[in-house]
Amino acid sequence: MGADAKGPTGVIGHAFVRAAIAPLMAAPSAGSEQRSQRLAGHPLYVLARERAWVRVRGLDDYEGWVHEGYLMRIVDDNVVVPAADGQDFVLTYVPRVSLGVVVRSERHGARALPLGAWLDLDEEVEQGQEVSLAQLHDVFPMEAGAIAQSATEWFEGTSYLWGGITPWGCDCSGFVQSLYGLHGVTLPRDAWQQGSVGDPIDRAAVEAADLLCFSDREDGRVTHVGVALAGNRMAHVSLGRGGFAVEWLGDDDDPYVRALVASYVGARRVVPSDSSLDP
Repeated sequence: MGADAKGPTGVIGHAFVRAAIAPLMAAPSAGSEQRSQRLAGHPLYVLARERAWVRVRGLDDYEGWVHEGYLMRIVDDNVVVPAADGQDFVLTYVPRVSLGVVVRSERHGARALPLGAWLDLDEEVEQGQEVSLAQLHDVFPMEAGAIAQSATEWFEGTSYLWGGITPWGCDCSGFVQSLYGLHGVTLPRDAWQQGSVGDPIDRAAVEAADLLCFSDREDGRVTHVGVALAGNRMAHVSLGRGGFAVEWLGDDDDPYVRALVASYVGARRVVPSDSSLDP
């Protein structure tokens, strides 16, 4: 989308997500496909409006339609402003990030917020944990071992949900994007996009936190992604498993694993392996 008189790259305004989770739809209709989700407190670029629907772009550059009922007020430049390139928001406060909380405020009452949501300014935590966005890297360092650990620690038990991005329900690429995002690694939203990031590596060289890519298409375009773990294992969120699972990729007795391995198309390294950091 090109620039216009209303703002950089077509931006006509800004908004924040009000609901705990806002579905990001393919079209301005409640019956359309959920493409992704946006979480409480996260800022959005407003690109267009159609009746009660708003076309938005998130901080990951992914676009879709959100019903205005999920959004807080459209805000002006006194609250949030785009940087010169139109990609980054400059906030006047440091957000607090949910690690899975129940909060209470006068505006919202009591509500649960998923991992990664931003708390409202007046929300007080009743259950669970929060961390300042500025301190998120202390809890989730950009290290391969820490990423692999978070995959099982924070997403175990997650159900499969097309377009989902949280432990309340997610798809394969939503799991990967959210997991790496916690650790300060920005990845694109869809599996086919994630299949081209980082550096390609040989299968024999795969280490923990590498991306494993699979395809069920004749052209080899990536349709499924997972996160490598030690011991030839992989963490992923799969429709075939109904949600989160850890697979041992050497399990030839499991028909699902055999089919998965047969669809393998490559691996990508998006953070340095921990072994490469050894002196």
